[in-house]
Amino acid sequence: MSILVTGATGTIGSAVIERLAAAGADVRALTRRPAEYQGPAGVRAVGGDPSDPVAMRAALAGVDTLFVLNAVSTEELNQGITLLTLARDAGIQRFVYLSVLNAETFTDVPHFTVKYTVERMIEQLDLPATVLRASYFMQNDAGLKQAAEYGVYPMALGHVGIEMVDIRDIADVAVASLLRRARATGPLPREVIEIAGPEAMTGTSAAKIWADALGRDVTYGGDDLDAAEAAIAERAPAWLAYDMRLMLSRFQRDGMRAKPAARGTLRTLLGREPRTYADFVREVTQK
Repeated sequence: MSILVTGATGTIGSAVIERLAAAGADVRALTRRPAEYQGPAGVRAVGGDPSDPVAMRAALAGVDTLFVLNAVSTEELNQGITLLTLARDAGIQRFVYLSVLNAETFTDVPHFTVKYTVERMIEQLDLPATVLRASYFMQNDAGLKQAAEYGVYPMALGHVGIEMVDIRDIADVAVASLLRRARATGPLPREVIEIAGPEAMTGTSAAKIWADALGRDVTYGGDDLDAAEAAIAERAPAWLAYDMRLMLSRFQRDGMRAKPAARGTLRTLLGREPRTYADFVREVTQK
């Protein structure tokens, strides 16, 4: 049982690796700089770039199970298709793919459509995979503490409601799915699991939670998408800022909610209640 984790140095990938290593799994971490990798004891760093088929053929050698996490980038679609076709050709029959909630409906949001295209590939190639459709990450708001301390919650979420999820809950579900597939005697049926938080947050309700945690007034900054795009562009490329603008526009129009049965499924997989946004904000404000 050898599990290769892509996106190994990112927030979710590193959390998945830590949990797999603690469970005693044979874990390999895919990284462009294996000599610099610092992970849990026993984890083997494997050099490779999802855009490089030659390097990825070598990285996939001897792998039984694959966690596919493609970061949002202009190369994401090519990387996802390349990685999965190479894994299929290598005979791998155990996959977990991290997608995004509403991938099939938010077709005007580039990174949502990319992930749904990879989902369609998984389905059409009949790959034995667990597809995890995760909602908006609570940790995306970690950098908003300073703004909240100045009295503003600036993320233009709108007023419909976003069922934010803690990335630690995503990692827990991903690891459970990986171990279940890795330990099975043969390929398991393909499945889709929606991962969303226990409550729908709006811009106003998120501001209230920050206010309670900080003990001061915090107001919602409003739905201005021009301002939101400009603020994101100060710390990210223009293409990504526009992608995020389109996502926020859909949040404002449609919200982001999982199917009614998803909450019970998530509770069963976690063996506990999922973390709340209030839990997350309390942690951030206490640092």
